[in-house]
Amino acid sequence: MMSKELVVVGDRVLIAPDEGSQRTDAGLYLPQGVREKEKVQTGTVIRTGPGYPIPDPAALEIEPWQSPKFEQKYFPLQAKEGDYCIFLRSSGIEIEYERKKYVVVPYSAILVLLRNDAAI
Repeated sequence: MMSKELVVVGDRVLIAPDEGSQRTDAGLYLPQGVREKEKVQTGTVIRTGPGYPIPDPAALEIEPWQSPKFEQKYFPLQAKEGDYCIFLRSSGIEIEYERKKYVVVPYSAILVLLRNDAAI
């Protein structure tokens, strides 16, 4: 049996959204008006993409018929797996994977990250 791995690409972030209460376990509070309009939501970062691609100057010198001999490099994202975040809900796309609901958002949609001090 083949194993499956969910790969997040580019500057995207996979988030397990919180459901329900206004005050999170982490102590963050979202006012009722903000939640009602669903402008922002909280959740836990599950996976992140590799980041923003960094152009390789050597790639510009390659002739069209030549094979590129460089490995793509990325500028990493600040978000890490396990971070708690507040993100713009309107920028996200809901998906369901293995019967769990997630939201995929561009990195720019994340407003705040809350990281456990032990991870630093």
